[in-house]
Amino acid sequence: MRRTVPSALARLCSIAFALALVSTAAAAPAFAAPSRPSIAPSAAPAVDAPADSTLARTDRPDPDNDTIGWENGYWHNESIAVDQTDGDALNDTELEAYVARSMARVEYLREAEFESTVPVSVISREEYRNLSAGGGGDDPNRTEFNRWNDQVWEGLFVIGESSGSGETIGQTTGSSVLGFYSPTRDEITIVTGTPDAPTISNATLIHELVHALQDQRYDLTNATYRGATQDGDLAIDGVVEGEANYIEDRYIQRCGAEWDCVETPQAGGGGGGGGGSPPNLGVLITLLNPYSDGPLYVAEIVEEGGWDAFEERFVDPPVSTEQVIHRTDEVPTPIAFVDESTGDWDTFPTDNPQLGQNGSDTVGEASIYAMFWYQARTYGADTIDPNGLFDDEGEYDTYNYDAEPSAGWANDRLFPYRTGDGDDAAYGYVWVTEWDTERDAREFHDTYLRMLDAHDVRETDAGYHVVPSGPFADAFYVDLDGTRVTVVNGPTVDDVRDIRPSVAPDPDATPTPAPTADDVATTVATDTGGAGDDSGVDAGAGGDTSGTTETSGAGFGVVVAAAAVAVAGLLARRRD
Repeated sequence: MRRTVPSALARLCSIAFALALVSTAAAAPAFAAPSRPSIAPSAAPAVDAPADSTLARTDRPDPDNDTIGWENGYWHNESIAVDQTDGDALNDTELEAYVARSMARVEYLREAEFESTVPVSVISREEYRNLSAGGGGDDPNRTEFNRWNDQVWEGLFVIGESSGSGETIGQTTGSSVLGFYSPTRDEITIVTGTPDAPTISNATLIHELVHALQDQRYDLTNATYRGATQDGDLAIDGVVEGEANYIEDRYIQRCGAEWDCVETPQAGGGGGGGGGSPPNLGVLITLLNPYSDGPLYVAEIVEEGGWDAFEERFVDPPVSTEQVIHRTDEVPTPIAFVDESTGDWDTFPTDNPQLGQNGSDTVGEASIYAMFWYQARTYGADTIDPNGLFDDEGEYDTYNYDAEPSAGWANDRLFPYRTGDGDDAAYGYVWVTEWDTERDAREFHDTYLRMLDAHDVRETDAGYHVVPSGPFADAFYVDLDGTRVTVVNGPTVDDVRDIRPSVAPDPDATPTPAPTADDVATTVATDTGGAGDDSGVDAGAGGDTSGTTETSGAGFGVVVAAAAVAVAGLLARRRD
């Protein structure tokens, strides 16, 4: 059901994915954020024609006034004398023509006009690394965020205790930076490993120009385009990156058929980024969600209602990845939370805008899918079939994020906890998940327990689960209550009890006998349908029905990293 060229497998084996982390005001000074990257091929599409081709050449005169499909002297369908295969660097004239015609093509495909020319500069990979290295420093807020975010990704069973989330995400996204668009500086920066003879991927340029057009029309620095949580960020990117990938795909379809396209040597903009540790596939799959499901989401909106309908969605973007994955307007169920920890355990500050929504993060359906996929792919957990990732849903879709244990998501909030300071600090979390139906909750609950089984978990008499060793070694209590599943985590069983005493039972209490058939019948007959009344969490208690508030910094980190990660071989189809 995918396009004929390129095929799903060919695209998988040839494409380098540019992954973005939306930055905030706390980003590195040299990259005053936010920045928007592309998912760009490492080379031009195989159907590109030579630069001197006369294919679709136009002799139309320049218009008297600026018009859609014409920019700075170039129509969208005329040829330009730009050759990136001769080993020589692009001169100013070539770069001007290349950018102008690319802008005209974005206008033609998007049916919208640029307000001004977009500057494009080129820097070396070494220069980029030096500039981006200043993002963390000794900023105490950054350190606080890292410790908080470590618990979010540990709760997702993607980044264990032996690795820091910032370092792991950086390794995953920093393998081979191609370029990015910065709304605060209104320009595109191309990063190259061959600064003496830089080349620019035509698809990368098109993708970044879409972000420039978005910025000129809607202002990407607006808080509307920064999520308060990890799920919020991914959802917003469903339209921001989704539109860019949709236009990029439509551009690639025309190369060699309607348009001639500037060829990019195989070792072009992505060169020089090799080495280092391999990417974490759980992080990778999480970050790829808007690039995969976003284009199909955008395509269906445009096909049904035109660009006017998409603009309405862009100014009011989706609030959850569930909305993008399933093309639904269903809003998350509000989840209120009351801290009831005892001893020295406490949540992180609720008034720090970097720490999500009141000290909690919402990971969302896409991240939960990535958790179960990663655990199946890496640890052999009996969660989901990892090959299901490749069951794409249509022409503009790349991967499938729909699976039974993550579908039916209604909302979640993950609260990191800590006790002690510095090297003596210990950490845990409470993860409250809400589901559409009791069956959905049971599916998540049972799959989560099977995931723990992959880590040699042992169950205590009181119902605690203890992972004895490895990157996720900890104690857990997993509580199923109607449509709610609550996971409480801590270093020991006693810590779990101290973090959430209303959910976690007394570890020394006499075990409750298994219910009989008569007990079950009585429970069903007297059940009022309430969920979590004695846990300090009330699903129906007030709050914004969107389940989000507008802050910044959750989920991925506050430092921009626009990167391309070659995934050939890493995500190859696995067949029994």
